[in-house]
Amino acid sequence: MPSAPRNSYRGLDLAAARTRTIPDVLPAPGQPFRVLFCGINPGLYSAATGHHFARPGNRFWPALYASGFTPRLLAPGEQDLLVASGLGITNLVARATAQASELSREELQAGGARLAELVAAHPPRVVAVAGVTAYRSAFGNKNAQVGPQTETIGATRLWVVPNPSGLNAHWPLAAITAEFGRLRAAVGGI
Repeated sequence: MPSAPRNSYRGLDLAAARTRTIPDVLPAPGQPFRVLFCGINPGLYSAATGHHFARPGNRFWPALYASGFTPRLLAPGEQDLLVASGLGITNLVARATAQASELSREELQAGGARLAELVAAHPPRVVAVAGVTAYRSAFGNKNAQVGPQTETIGATRLWVVPNPSGLNAHWPLAAITAEFGRLRAAVGGI
């Protein structure tokens, strides 16, 4: 039996995923829009599948459910169901990488500017950036911490939640869920 290609994960061509992007998941204009979750950038697994936070071991979907944002645990392939709860997903940087550390400061700053344009055109109540280091680079706030920020984009509040990637060992699922819960309490239940 032949072995899997070197750049694959369970049959996915991760090398080809470097050229792919993932469309934003956004409520239709005029629909309730409570929180726009903003990842750093798609990982190769997510780009290969076309779904945000898709890699096995990513804690985004379990934390979203356990914190009360969704009525049940959603699979990454069900990401479009988020809009019924007034939620959306985007990324600071569209370019897929194996690790966020492959991104430059300039890419993150440009991503912050792109995010500001998106929010100006389609404003949620809160933008939740998943990753404090990326937030610091994108918005030039070297002292930012997880939680609500003093900066805003127009009337939209900014909030930092922990990066749910399985590579972020500093934050166990219970702690990520608690931070998602703080955010949910600030914007209201489903």
